[in-house]
Amino acid sequence: MSESKTVQQLQTEWVTLENFRPFGQVTFASEDGKSYDSEDAQLNLQNGTPRFYIMRLHKRGRKFHKITRHVQCTQCLGALEGKDWLIAVAPPDHETDQPALEDIVAFRIPGNCFIKLDVGTWHAGPYFEHDFVDFYNLELSDTNVVDHFTHDFLTSDQLEFEIKV
Repeated sequence: MSESKTVQQLQTEWVTLENFRPFGQVTFASEDGKSYDSEDAQLNLQNGTPRFYIMRLHKRGRKFHKITRHVQCTQCLGALEGKDWLIAVAPPDHETDQPALEDIVAFRIPGNCFIKLDVGTWHAGPYFEHDFVDFYNLELSDTNVVDHFTHDFLTSDQLEFEIKV
């Protein structure tokens, strides 16, 4: 007898500096000439060659069952052309192979900022309903080869998530 999957709804909240702090940082525009300080993205890219590129993603919807983390570097993501987007995250926990279900939250990211995910932050996304979105992405050149740890909730718990807007 096959088990049926459950769909868990995740309500989004607009990202702010404060509500995203357990997962990383949000960076908005600052005036040219501003000195470097704690409001700037605090990057960890020392374990390899940084890679800064633009990735094009096509209509991703709002459902997921896999969540990923990178334990060797931070990762920065931002949308071009001012398009808003969604991401689900859970705080870093280097002791387990999956995040706690109650720790997974969803954010709506406006197109006028970027997020920096702390080392080990679990993330699923970006998600959106636009036809496509170009994202700038800063990580290591081999992040998706050697530092890509994924948990599949469909396999472990017959669980899928849907981000509600």
